[in-house]
Amino acid sequence: MADHQEASITLPSDPASVPTARRYVADLLTEWGLPTEAETADTVRLIVSELTTNAVQHTFGQSPTFTVEIRLEREEWLRIGVTDSHPRWPQRLPAAVQQDNGRGLVIIRSLAAEYGGRLSITPTPEGGKTVWIALPWTVAGTAAAVRVRGG
Repeated sequence: MADHQEASITLPSDPASVPTARRYVADLLTEWGLPTEAETADTVRLIVSELTTNAVQHTFGQSPTFTVEIRLEREEWLRIGVTDSHPRWPQRLPAAVQQDNGRGLVIIRSLAAEYGGRLSITPTPEGGKTVWIALPWTVAGTAAAVRVRGG
């Protein structure tokens, strides 16, 4: 495997794009050595679903597309970023509001922490933002898995 692998896909900000993004990332990670049946693969699919759903729902039609970037860095870190052109950053909502909506980042942050990863948000030069999730990655023989690492 190369020292660094990356790929991206840009899709319309439409609910129909969410499963397309999820399938794209899952297929790519299988190519990179993550078994589709691995628990980690399910976690990554859920994270991609939440991030892309947020990009569609919370940009209020002001971002016609979103981009999913996937990077595997030196077989140590898997980074997934979803970029949209809307300038508003995600807000933490009060618990009462989160009953039916607004829990996506809470779920993503929790999953990242469970696997020893982290969530971050960075601005884009065009005025939008990228929501990144970083997860530790290990390859052992033919099986790949995200390892739990503190910190």
